[in-house]
Amino acid sequence: MSDIKTITVNRSAYADNDLEADALREYLKERGTFLVNLMSSPGAGKTTTLTALINSLKDIYRIGVMEADIDSDVDAISIAKNTGVKSIQIHTSGMCHLDAGMTKSGLDGIDISDLNLVFLENVGNLVCPAEFDTGASLDIMILSVPEGDDKPLKYPLIFQKCDLVIINKIDTIGYFNFDFKKCEETIKMRNKNATIIPISAKTGQGIDQVKQYFIKTITNWKEK
Repeated sequence: MSDIKTITVNRSAYADNDLEADALREYLKERGTFLVNLMSSPGAGKTTTLTALINSLKDIYRIGVMEADIDSDVDAISIAKNTGVKSIQIHTSGMCHLDAGMTKSGLDGIDISDLNLVFLENVGNLVCPAEFDTGASLDIMILSVPEGDDKPLKYPLIFQKCDLVIINKIDTIGYFNFDFKKCEETIKMRNKNATIIPISAKTGQGIDQVKQYFIKTITNWKEK
């Protein structure tokens, strides 16, 4: 008989981060600041979509943006230049995601005292960002048509986690073998409560629908 003791660990490896994320959500709710976590793979159109969305919302909300990347500040510069809102860059020093603690540091850096809507553009990939709760009240992911309609099958967690799935670059759908109905069914299989909105950030198609989704969601959040 083996003398080796076996210990079962029931505590989640993410438990500390989850507690920190819950505390951050409560802190932001008390301040009246709505935090959005935006995720996608590189090249799906996060910054372009965010630019179009901010320009449609900035007359309603006081907006700030935190751009997370391993290196460079091109996205933060682009957002500030094309929207005029407050924008900062967060460098992750090689990490492929942001957690609640890193998000809190970013919020301290951007100074949210005069902001009631903050976007976190997470590091571009479909795996790591979905694993860590950032403390956001709304999780969004962008899937672009050129990536293919099979991504909800290959990367289930990010679709399970998100409240809103934006399907971007629908203006290119004639050039790719993308089955929108099949993709929608697979997303709903992963997450029956997910809202799905097709857009073209380049042409502006669908942006007003996303705007109305935000207005309704933030209004409901304030009333809770």
